[in-house]
Amino acid sequence: MSTEARNPRSIGLDTMSPVEIVRLMNEEELAVIRSLQQAESEIAQAMQKAAEAYLNGGRIIYVGAGTSGRIATMDAAEMPPTFGTDPSQFVAIVAGGETAGVRAVEDAEDDDHAAVTALNDLKISTSDVVIGLAASGRTPFVIAACRHARQKGVWTCGIANNRHAPLLDHVDLPILLETGPEVLTGSTRLKAGTAQKLILNRISTGAMVLAGKVIENLMVDVKAKNLKLKERCVRIVQELTPATQEEATHLLETNEWNVRRVLEELKSRSGS
Repeated sequence: MSTEARNPRSIGLDTMSPVEIVRLMNEEELAVIRSLQQAESEIAQAMQKAAEAYLNGGRIIYVGAGTSGRIATMDAAEMPPTFGTDPSQFVAIVAGGETAGVRAVEDAEDDDHAAVTALNDLKISTSDVVIGLAASGRTPFVIAACRHARQKGVWTCGIANNRHAPLLDHVDLPILLETGPEVLTGSTRLKAGTAQKLILNRISTGAMVLAGKVIENLMVDVKAKNLKLKERCVRIVQELTPATQEEATHLLETNEWNVRRVLEELKSRSGS
């Protein structure tokens, strides 16, 4: 596996200066963007499928172990505040359960039975999509989840960082992000993890754009839970309407900081 191979450029990592380490890591990260560029068509397909699932009342279910699981958890957790989605609509299944989100549970990735149980507990249906992530592409927990979902007629996508990864043979849409050997041998929280973070950013954000959760490039369904987000809501209303800062603030305050509701009210006032 390329993700477990030694990177010849970092053989002398332990003798490098801090500046040399930073420069090498920056240069190696260029492989991440190249891998994403090479998979643009497949990423777009995953984005479209996720949007369709959301619009049809289904769920986008991520499955991962270790770093992949924590990346999936982060992406799913950020959807409700950013796009106003229900927490049940983007879900992360992580080997080892919730504990693994904050503390490594390394042996959990070999428990393929737990993956099947977790999906059954969610009562998955053909309205859902399942996206499995594994840098190695051979993690039993992730493969079992994707195989089980596919057997039930659920559309599946597998994301791996190694060619000929078994995971890619058990999904409807295989996506290879070939990031190569890590600067620190086998530490896939580096380039492989970065690539996985970026691909989920693209799939979930693009899906919400396609699902109508964005106007122009503005998150009109953002949940204003703090001062920064309330200020953002005011700016969004100002960007999309002739309202002044004071008018936008007042309307948002009287509409529970619901940007979309305010936009509809202002549109009805103008008769447009």
